[in-house]
Amino acid sequence: MDIRWVWAFLDTPTPDAEQSWAFWATVTRSRLSEPRGERREFATLLPERGDAWVKVQRVLEGGGVHVDLDVEVPLPEAAAEATRLGAVEVARHDEVVVLRSPGGMTFCLTSWANAGSALQQVREGQPDLLDQVCLDVPSGSFAREVAFWETLTGWPKRPGSLPEFVSLTRPDGIPVRFLLQRLGEPTGTVSAHVDLAARDRGATREAHVAAGAEVVSEHEFWTVMHDPVGRTYCLTDRRP
Repeated sequence: MDIRWVWAFLDTPTPDAEQSWAFWATVTRSRLSEPRGERREFATLLPERGDAWVKVQRVLEGGGVHVDLDVEVPLPEAAAEATRLGAVEVARHDEVVVLRSPGGMTFCLTSWANAGSALQQVREGQPDLLDQVCLDVPSGSFAREVAFWETLTGWPKRPGSLPEFVSLTRPDGIPVRFLLQRLGEPTGTVSAHVDLAARDRGATREAHVAAGAEVVSEHEFWTVMHDPVGRTYCLTDRRP
């Protein structure tokens, strides 16, 4: 599947959305777009330079993270390929098909709207960058989930820094990395969180705490955080 752009979506229950949106706009040094949609449930985090790749969404319940994959092929064709690989179609609209991976991770296929042009994520000079979606996968479904995402995207897998991690090698120009983490629990639904690459993890941690986040735990290569409404995310030792 020819994926031209990846959008990371932060899904937040309506009562917490305003606080969450303000926090993420602050820590990503972005400007929040005008809300849109029937319930004004969508907005985009607009960076100071370059093109956007993070969106926020008010949801009625649940919350979490999902991705939208912009594809050039017609959506019915892309959806058929995804279901052949094991995805389940949940809903279909004019410009989006909602699916679940074999392990239950929600994602969307959307039409590439920039035919003939290339989008650009500005990474140079950034102290940190929200650039990774980590899929948290129960151990019993890990092999199948890795195979699904590797085949769907066409991005080859490679071992992570620790045995429980596998990453997919994104093509140049794609703004969001995919990391899959094998959990200790054998069963359950695949979920996801976002990771930020941090040039100086300590400095980024302090900036996030000042904006209202909470440190949950420190590890050798990453810090687990909660945003002001309790969303889990991580700061990682990587170059933005």
